[in-house]
Amino acid sequence: MRVGKRTLGRRGLEVSTIGLGALGMSDLYGPADEQESIATLHEAIDAGITLIDTGDFYGSGHNEMLIGRALAGRRREDIVLSVKFGARRGPDGSFLAAGYDVSPAAVLDRLAYTLRRLGTDYVDIYRPSRFNPEIPVEDTVGALLELRTAGYIRAIGLSEAGAGTIRRAAAVAPISDLQIEYSLLSRGPEQSIIPTLRELGIGLTAYGVLSRGLLSGHWTSDRRLGATDFRAVSPRFQGDNLAANLRLVDALTGVAQRLDATTAQVAIAWVAAQGNDIVPLVGARRRDRLAEALSAAELVLDAEDLRAIEAAVPAGAAAGDRYPPQAMAALDSER
Repeated sequence: MRVGKRTLGRRGLEVSTIGLGALGMSDLYGPADEQESIATLHEAIDAGITLIDTGDFYGSGHNEMLIGRALAGRRREDIVLSVKFGARRGPDGSFLAAGYDVSPAAVLDRLAYTLRRLGTDYVDIYRPSRFNPEIPVEDTVGALLELRTAGYIRAIGLSEAGAGTIRRAAAVAPISDLQIEYSLLSRGPEQSIIPTLRELGIGLTAYGVLSRGLLSGHWTSDRRLGATDFRAVSPRFQGDNLAANLRLVDALTGVAQRLDATTAQVAIAWVAAQGNDIVPLVGARRRDRLAEALSAAELVLDAEDLRAIEAAVPAGAAAGDRYPPQAMAALDSER
């Protein structure tokens, strides 16, 4: 099957109805098979997925190099590359506590390395991964506007920005989309962020649509996590929180069975059903998981289905924050 198309914001950037988030192919979720990752990227492109999301800090550059190898020989104009920058890491892979560098100088420097690793001369959407309270958003977006004018990027995106920051950014330059965690277990953007995006004509690319595996229907309470797996410190995967969240997943699975679908497919389709201006990013790093996600694009949810899903996983029902305290503190979207 081939997925359809959606448009991000008033700038008219056309992307696939489902995007592929490549983080797990290099980082944070345990070991990944590189050849399987490349095969998954190829299969995604062949199925019509055009939007591929990465970050220059994913695997400290490994993810961009992986994607660059996977895209070799493919038509560049068929791919929409979304890249985040700003996070800083040490040689041991740890995230540095010094904060995010989204200064104008960093914007130029980080993009130079990104272009080389990806093997391209432009990035479709370039975005700060987080904002730094000590660096005015106007300075960061102004530098991005210069890059767009020079042709190094096609569009400016944001990530995990709150409504006020979105407005300040949009006053400097047109914004294609905001990337933010949005799922049945993470409904925060509905309060003020999504209304602001729609007022300003900005799209939304939703990551974490399966809540890092919780909503996949494949998670079990006895699963053991390696020391480098982010979920080992994620509040939603700990103790009583995990037990409570898995009860929600069980209820969602009941709805999925009535729809003759998998739990993951219903979770992805629910996000896609929240508006044509929203594009779910799936974090598949294997072809079998990708195939399951692609089938979600064919799942049409009617009003009764949506009510049943909401009853199974009500807004605000998730147990635990989506990040540990230090990471939550860095989220402009949570302020």
